[in-house]
Amino acid sequence: MPQTVRYTLLSLRDMLISASPFTLLAVGLLVLAYWWLDPMPPRHLTLATGPAQSAYAEIGKRYASVLAEHGIEVRLLPSEGAAQNLQWLREGKADFGFVQGGSDELAAQQEHGMESLGSLFVEPVWLFYREASARKVTPDATLNTLGQLKGLHVNVGTEGSGVPRLMAKLFEVNRMDAKTLRISQLEQTSATVALLNGDLDALVFASAPESLMVQMLLQTPGIKLMSFAQSEAYSRRFPFLSPVDLPQGVVDLAGNVPEQTVRLIATTTTLLARPRVHSALKELFSQASLKLHGNAGWFNRAHEFPSVANLEFPLAKEAERTIRNGVPLLQRYLPFSLANLVERMWLALGIIIALLLPLSRIVPPLYEFRIRSRVFRWYGQLRAIEERLDSTHPESRQELLDELKQLEARVEKIAVPLSYTDELYALRNHIELVQRRLQTV
Repeated sequence: MPQTVRYTLLSLRDMLISASPFTLLAVGLLVLAYWWLDPMPPRHLTLATGPAQSAYAEIGKRYASVLAEHGIEVRLLPSEGAAQNLQWLREGKADFGFVQGGSDELAAQQEHGMESLGSLFVEPVWLFYREASARKVTPDATLNTLGQLKGLHVNVGTEGSGVPRLMAKLFEVNRMDAKTLRISQLEQTSATVALLNGDLDALVFASAPESLMVQMLLQTPGIKLMSFAQSEAYSRRFPFLSPVDLPQGVVDLAGNVPEQTVRLIATTTTLLARPRVHSALKELFSQASLKLHGNAGWFNRAHEFPSVANLEFPLAKEAERTIRNGVPLLQRYLPFSLANLVERMWLALGIIIALLLPLSRIVPPLYEFRIRSRVFRWYGQLRAIEERLDSTHPESRQELLDELKQLEARVEKIAVPLSYTDELYALRNHIELVQRRLQTV
């Protein structure tokens, strides 16, 4: 190996060794920051959806597909509806869940650990009724107020959904006695079959228009959708309700379904995260909501959802940032896992660098001390030999010469960077000076 390369490698090795305490401290701080920030999310989570063939179930599948692109496995947990989803979130059985507005007002004030990822879409209250049953109430077989349901057999949804509680509030505000209605709480599919068979006069459920049941009932002969003539009044009485219109022909333009614009009342659906869910997962779900709910729909224009309006739960800061600013710049060009790591660690890296910069000043003195100590430690032995010279009998001086030769041989094997060779040569000169003194005495 050429001498120049050898000395360069030697100098580099000494520099690395001198900087090793500094490096170990930096690595230790990085490990501590990684442990504290926990930047990497778990790879598995549970999303509480809704009944089979419901809008929640269909939308849950879309979320699972989007998150699978980032290596996150979403386990879909079917439920009876919003009320059960909220219960499972409280109990920790689900990490995320769809919840209707107004499904549990007290929870909005009591469950401080629960966070919303924004309003995703509106869920109209669909009240479908049999035309034959309505003809017993009105001559034109058309219902437009809840009071006209008296005496009819109405299904208001399963106990686990939020619809029974919502309808109880609406019946109460209309001063309708429960005894004047025949109420059942069948599961959605069973209730639909009963309605088509004539065993029910009407059924109610709240769902997004993506629901297969909604799509089918809207186009079933003999089944009509009730128009809430007082939709604006309901929205004034209940803050979680909004008046929406189902435009004429929006379901089927060619078939003109519906034949006229239908006025409906709707709740707003939000996606809730249970307490202590990893922040990166909330960010991923918020980004997925931009993709899945940003398009125009039957009841909204493009980019109207997700929204920060009409929230009954605190909005997660990750969702607020995503809704307002969109996908972060790094995540547009890097895989999510890498971009997330950089975004969450950059502040910690800045703090660590700020702490270590003053400490880095000790590296050059350590390096210099390490190199010079190779030379200076031999001066102690040389001085001891010289002191013994003055007090030693002439016949013992040969032993001192032998020690000096051994010392000289060891010094010749010392390797130091070229910038410190002057000190090495100074030591060798001093050894030679003591040898001459021994030989002349």
